[in-house]
Amino acid sequence: MFTTGQWSFAAFFIIIFVTAMIYVYRKDLKLHKKYYKGNYKVLLVFLGFIALLFFIKIYLKE
Repeated sequence: MFTTGQWSFAAFFIIIFVTAMIYVYRKDLKLHKKYYKGNYKVLLVFLGFIALLFFIKIYLKE
């Protein structure tokens, strides 16, 4: 299905991409702490809303 070259490229790309993402995140860590305080609350509300939709779907299905 995939050649050895394609697998090598995919592995190389993933390693370089993850390394770059870690580097950029660490570089901007001070800005993240300053401007994105409390963003976990938005994530929790969003996940709660999705869970509510699933519960409504299961409840109405019965």
